[in-house]
Order: sequence, then structure tokens, then C-alpha cells
Amino acid sequence: MSQDRQTAQEADMQPDEAALAAAREKKGASEDNEESPFCPRSSPLGYREKHTRHKGSASMVWAATPGMLFRKNRDSSFYPLDLSWVFGYNSSLAVHSLMDGEDRVLLYVSSHTVVIHDILQNRQSHLQGHTNVISCLCVSEDKRWVATADRGPDAMIIVWDSYSGVPVRTIFQSHAEDGICAIAISQDAKYLVTISAAAVQKVCVWRWTLLTGEPTCSTELDPEFGYQDYVIFNPQNPHEFVSNSKTQDDSGLQYGTPFLSNQTFKCVVGQFSQSVFHFNNTQALTGTSAGKLVVWDMHDPRTLPEELLPKPHGVTATKVVAMQEESLTVLQVLDSCIATGDVKGQVKFYDGQLRLLSVYSHDKVGPIQSISFSTVLRDAPSASPGSRQLFLTRNFILSTSDATMFHVATDSTNFGRIMTEPKKAVNAIACHPQEPLVAVGSHCGLLKVWEYKQTQYLVSRIFTEAGIQCLSYDPEGHLLAAGFTDGSVYILDAISLQSICQEFQCSQGPVTHISFSHDSKYLATADETYSVTVYKRVLQNGSRCWEHLAGLVSHYKPIRGILFGVHADSSEPRLLSLGEDRQLVEYDLKSSIKDHLVVTHRDRLEQVAVPLCFTWYPQLSTESFFLTANNCYKMKLYNTTTKMCRKTLLGPTYGSPLEKIQILPRTSSADPQQHYLVYITKDKVGLQMLPVDGNPHKSSAFICHPDGAAGFAVSHDGRYVFTAGGKERTFMKWKVNLHALDAAAFLGGEDLIPFYNLLDGGREGKFFRELEDYFYYVQLCNQGIKTLETRQVSTHIPLEEIPSVMRAIGFYPSEEEIEEMINEVKFSKYADTGEEVTKINLDDFIKLYINHRPALGLSMKTIQRAFQVLGYDNKKGDKVIDRGDFLSLLQCRGEQMTEDELAECLITLLGKRPRKEGSELDIHPPTGAAALTEEDIPAEITAEIFVADILGLPIAEPETKEQKEKEESLTYKGPES
Repeated sequence: MSQDRQTAQEADMQPDEAALAAAREKKGASEDNEESPFCPRSSPLGYREKHTRHKGSASMVWAATPGMLFRKNRDSSFYPLDLSWVFGYNSSLAVHSLMDGEDRVLLYVSSHTVVIHDILQNRQSHLQGHTNVISCLCVSEDKRWVATADRGPDAMIIVWDSYSGVPVRTIFQSHAEDGICAIAISQDAKYLVTISAAAVQKVCVWRWTLLTGEPTCSTELDPEFGYQDYVIFNPQNPHEFVSNSKTQDDSGLQYGTPFLSNQTFKCVVGQFSQSVFHFNNTQALTGTSAGKLVVWDMHDPRTLPEELLPKPHGVTATKVVAMQEESLTVLQVLDSCIATGDVKGQVKFYDGQLRLLSVYSHDKVGPIQSISFSTVLRDAPSASPGSRQLFLTRNFILSTSDATMFHVATDSTNFGRIMTEPKKAVNAIACHPQEPLVAVGSHCGLLKVWEYKQTQYLVSRIFTEAGIQCLSYDPEGHLLAAGFTDGSVYILDAISLQSICQEFQCSQGPVTHISFSHDSKYLATADETYSVTVYKRVLQNGSRCWEHLAGLVSHYKPIRGILFGVHADSSEPRLLSLGEDRQLVEYDLKSSIKDHLVVTHRDRLEQVAVPLCFTWYPQLSTESFFLTANNCYKMKLYNTTTKMCRKTLLGPTYGSPLEKIQILPRTSSADPQQHYLVYITKDKVGLQMLPVDGNPHKSSAFICHPDGAAGFAVSHDGRYVFTAGGKERTFMKWKVNLHALDAAAFLGGEDLIPFYNLLDGGREGKFFRELEDYFYYVQLCNQGIKTLETRQVSTHIPLEEIPSVMRAIGFYPSEEEIEEMINEVKFSKYADTGEEVTKINLDDFIKLYINHRPALGLSMKTIQRAFQVLGYDNKKGDKVIDRGDFLSLLQCRGEQMTEDELAECLITLLGKRPRKEGSELDIHPPTGAAALTEEDIPAEITAEIFVADILGLPIAEPETKEQKEKEESLTYKGPES
């Protein structure tokens, strides 16, 4: 099933150009100034809304009203995974108050999602469309139109209607190189201004209601002006805006860049934070980290667009006003006063002459990141004559840089805490095995437990010594174990979160994995020093307690997972660990004693690929397996006893390999014969139907955390999946809809139809016809080409012919891969019948080919990387391998070849060339590798010579930028293997 649900689609608002032209001619109005008589004057959409209404199909945008968003029916979903709730938010971006009073509705950003949160009714609506983390946003004056932008590949701008949740405008490729770092919307909501995040920044102004993908105007900024990261429109002139960097202030598109330093006014100015236009329309103000306001005079202020002159503004710093000692972080204009926020959590209001009017503060408020005022006005009390006291008639929302939100009621100066979220990365997440509880830990030491059905916060604890890296409930649900970044391990009561014993400090590095055995007698951890540590529950003075049993450095590369199981012949727990060193290590817990962890088996699972995760496979047959996923997009089934690879399968290919996998617990309504797998990749969460067979329609994935998913957990009833966002400081709840995945798999076709579609050209293509020819040619060879006997028509070929056909169609497996393929078919029925399979038919061969061939093919870039490692720079600066080293490597490294085998292989590649006179092949006898002359193999071999002259393969054209980005996105970015 397609994963790209996340791309925003514009609403049905495309106008009939003929009708618009007739309307323009009748009214005699220009396109830029049109407004629909059927929509509110405040709407910037103009005739776009009128047209939708005129079509007869009621537009969601036209009919939308405040609060309507939460009246949508969210019970049904067409997707296997549906975003249900978002926990946490991006505290570096502003939080906006959309509604206040009986309905307290906030808008904020979490990762790539815009969240509209009704605080009092405890409900959320999610605006999904970005594929990268949202980098900036802005909201119109009436709180209806929301513009968001991101940075990263395929960066885009989306304008949303906050009433209906509809994306009314999407601008693609706005700043394709680096995305956008700042955005603002004009007072009349018709214009957007964006600033790119590139080294040479570009400023663009967009008339977003027009059907064009190009900006109205744009300019590039000189890097010497500093990195502009904040922009705002002049409320009184939609054709004028101001931006600032930490050191420089710019104004307008025909911009001026006034100079200001500490020597200008003989005082410390500090770094700039935010800028605003003064409501007198003759000045601009900039807040600084030194607690000062810079006042800029704007020469020849203009309010009408026709008065704009084709020359830069004259902007001069006239004075620097010392407002306070604390750094100013927020600066806003409200009605006829100026509001500031600072690092001590104070909000101050000043009049036009910068005289203090009022102060709002609370000792629990941290550095202020944003202030958002309500649109609801209260009646102000009567003030005494001559009094300068300010009576605010709007409540406001504060958000702080330490991820806390407050609601401030200005009539009582009451600071109400709305939410407190993690300030650092969220990596640890675990679900209770029996109750609807989810525990989440962050690197700031905050551990919180939520009741996830009603989305109620229950209990929390803050650990000040170190950050939480991983969590695990015991199978009985009484204990919660936590692994920390300093290597410590805490065992807590699952309800109160209080420690039941002294913490353990047995790991030398951050604990990355933690897990209980099925009987809660053992607890195992893995850490960044490649060690596995085991703790054991013991009886002491008649009560249960925990003690350190033993630890072992069991791997020489990062450990990707630890897994408890149960021995087949007993109820004793079984412990395994898997590392990027390709080693699967099994431990003997029963024989282990204090400070001595016994290892029973070490098995190398992969030849080239790096295993990334593993789990126990459901008992779908008489044979027991565990399932692994590697960095080559392959999933493999291994016999739990012999550790023999029994099957290799094509896994989901959604941009990056599977990082973690877990079997989904069966729900009461699910088919008891059907099982599912939950997985995460670098940035996606997905579902996979079992048994795995390589059918791409049996899996589905959705973007969850573009900056990297750190982990996930599954509810005990299999109805919800929770993903942790790592450095995004968020985690998300996804509702599982298995019927949607079943339907997608059904629509993808039955039997071999999905596999035919994975072949080049499909069932009717040239590749399939060639495969049939090779398949039947092998049958002829086995019966004898020149035989005169009656031929036996068959649909099978012997297993030993599999390598020949694979190589004939362009797949060149190693000897170990050949052995795995043959064993996969040979023992496919052995557990059920006790008999070995000796032949394979065409249908099974196609499945075998699809599942074993490289998921991404062999690229020239892969071969060039090998030459970078094995070769040296010659006089021309090319990476080359010496001919002698080349022959030696083939005979001594990897799957070693004898000299005769090497000679036969090279002569087959180099010796069978057509004679110049005719078409017969020139066949040299295999007299050894030394018989090959310098003419056949040059003294220095480059990657291009190796591919074109030795292997005889065509070299593809140089990659385009789009192809390069796609290949890089599909490449595993793990450590060197």
C-alpha cells in the first residue's frame, strides 16, 4: 500500500477562468483586488470561494465555522494506521491561541504535524501534509488562516483553513535547496513572505490566493547582513515587512540594512531577538539579549502601495532604550501598547513612549518563547482620570523554551499551567502488559505515565542525575525498569514510579536496551559499550529483591537488540543478543553464576548485510523461527534451534531499512489465523501482514518522525501503536485498522500477480519471456540437447540449476547465498513431511528471485566505494587497484577462489570474444591466471575498467540530482560493516 498519505491536497477550489474573466470585465476590477460578494470581506480567497459555492457542492471552507473541526467523524479510517494523538510539541516555535473562553483551543507544531488542541474538551485535530519537520509557521490576524513551512528534501509551504482543517493552498519547490526558516502573513491575509534557510538567503513574497507557483517578487540577501531568522509584516501596510538576524535588521523587499554596533551609542546592544513595527507607523523596534529596545526611524513612511518608490527604505537607529537587565525574547504590538517577554518569564506592557504600564510574572514560568493573545474581548473596568494603568481585555497564552504552556487570565493575573512536556529527546517508551497505560521517558529525566484510552496524564517522576534511554514493563505489570544515559538501571513500582530497590550502576555506557524474562525472574540490558548485563530476582529476608548477576562484552559492534524467550523443552527463560557484528549470541542463564555470564552459542547470521533487529516469529507451522531484518531490506527466518537460515524475503522498502520490529498482539475482533508485524524505519511506522512472502501490498508505512523515530511500543490489546520521536521531543499514538491493510493486500492481487509486477515489464514483458526461455532451456539441457528420445514435458528444473538461471537473468549470488537459496527450497516441506524437495517450478522460482535479488540493484556507486577502500591514487588521481593485488584479493579474501577457478572465470569474461573475421568465439584454454596477458588485464584497474572491460557491463549515465537524492535516502547510514 502506498505510504504517501502525508502530502497535502488542495481543496476543491479551482476557479472557472472564463467565469472569472466575465466577472472581472463586468466589475472592471483588477485580479489582485477582487473579492467575492458571496464571502466575508475578511477572506483573502475572493472568487475562489465564490466559485466553489457557485458549483453547487458546498465547500468545506465556505461552510466552515470556528470549532467545526472537532465535529468531524473520526471513528472511521481508510488507513492501516491513523494518527490519534500527539504528545509534546516543538517548543522553539510559537504556540497560538485560536479560541478562548468556553472553548480554549490552541494551535502548535509537533514534528511535521500541526496540532489544533481543544484543552478543555481534551481533543485534538491534526493537519498533516508536510514530509519534513515544520520549521516555521504564522497565523492570520483573525486566527483563521495558518501558513506552515519546512526545511529538507521537497520543502513546501501549506496554507490551512483552521476552521475546517483543509489545506487550501500548497506551494511546492518554494525554496527547494534548503527549505524555509521564517514566514509571515500580512494583516489582510493576502500575502506571505518567506526567507530561505540557504547560506545565501532568498526572500520571496507570495500572493498565495493566486493560482501560480511563482512568487510575486523575490531577492537574495547579502550574507554579510547576517542569517535572517525572523520576519513580520507591517500591520498598517501589507507591502512592507521587517526581518532581523542576531546582528542585523532589514526592512522591506527593496531593503535597507542599517548598521548598528556597540560603538554607535556607546553601550552594549546585545543580539537581536524579534522586531516589530511601531503602531505610529514611523518607527520599528527590535528587542535584544541585553534587555534593550533598538528604535529605528523609517524615513518617508508609506502606507499605500502606489506611493512605493523604487529605492530602498531609509532606516536609521535613532536610540537604544534600556528596558531591563534580563534578555528580551519576545516583542509584540497589541492594540496601542507594546508587549515584551523575557528569559525570566516576565511579560511587560508599555505605551507608545515605552513607559511601563503593567507586569505579569510567575516564579514557575521559564524563558518565554511566544505570546499569543485571545481574540475574545472583555469589558475593561473604568480607570481613574489621568491613570496610565493598563487594563488588558484579552487573555493570552505563554509558551516557554523549556516546553511548558500557560494560560494567563488578565483579569486575575492567574497563571494556569496547560502542559509540561519533555525538554530533551524522547527515546524511551513502553506499554503496560495488561492496562491501557504508556510510560514515556526523555533525556531531561522526565518519566510520565499516561492512560491512553482517555488520554489522561496519571503520574510522573523527574530524575535529575541522568536521562532516560529505555523502558520496559515486566510481564505481570508490577514493575517498570528504566535504563539511563549514565549506565544506571532503576527498577520502579509500575504505579507509583518509586524505586523498589537501590539503583544499579553496572554498565560503563548508556543503556540502550532493557527487557524482562517471561517469568519476571531475570532482567537484561545492553549498552553502548557492546555489553550485555543480567540482573536476577532473589529472595532476601523473605521478600523479593533484585541483584546483579553478571555482565559480558559479547559483541564488538553496537548491539541491535536483546530478546528473551522460552526453551522448547522446558519453561526456563532463554536470552539472545544480536549485534551489528552479525553475531547472534545465546546465553545460558541457568548455568551463569555471580560475575560469570555463560555463552552457549555464537552464530554468524549474515555474510555482507548488517542485521538491525529481530523478534520471535509466530508459530504458523510445525517449525519454530525467529525473524531478522537487515540493512539490505531483507527479512530472514532462522530455525530457533539450528540457527539455519530457512527463508529470505523482501521486506518493506520505504526509504530506509527496518530499525525495530515487534509482533502485533491479536485483538478480540481479529482473525485468529492472521498475524501482523509492527515496524519502524528511520522516519516511518508501518504494518506488515504475516506470513512474510515478499508481496509489497502486504505492508504499509506512514511518516511518523521525519528527524528519526527512536522507538515504538504496542498496546497490550494490539489496538494502538506508540512511536517516540527522539530529538523531536514528541511521541505519537496511532490507531490500528487491520481491515484497511487486508483490503490493500486484496486489491494488490492474488497468487503471483504482485510478484509479476515486480519484474521488469511485468508478466507480458521481455524479461519474463527471457526467464521462461532460460527455464525451459535448462530442461532441454538436463534431458540432453542432442537426444533422440521422446522429451518429457515438465514444469520443474533441478535445484542445482538455480544458480545458472539466476546468473543468466542478471543476479550474481555468492556461494553462501546460493547455498541458502537451495536449502530454502530443499527443506521447505521437511518439517511437515520429512522429505526433501529436489526441484522447483517457474512460479516458485520467480518468488525466490524476487526475494533474494538485491532490493536496490547494484549501482556503479557501490563499486566505486569498494575501490575507494581497496585501491590507491595513481598519478592521474584515479582510484585504482594493482593487477597483482586484484588477482590476490580474489584468491585470498571473501569467498576465496582457486587459481584454476579464477582463470576459468576470467577467461569466460575476457577470452570468449568474436574474431574480427567472423562471428565464432575465440576460446582460450584455461591455463591459469598467469596466462592472462597485460592486454587482457591492465596493470592498473579502475572501477570503470572493472565494470566495462572485465565484467562487460554497460556503465549507466551520470546520475541526476533527483536520482542521487533517492539513492542516498535508500542507503543505510549505519556504521562501517
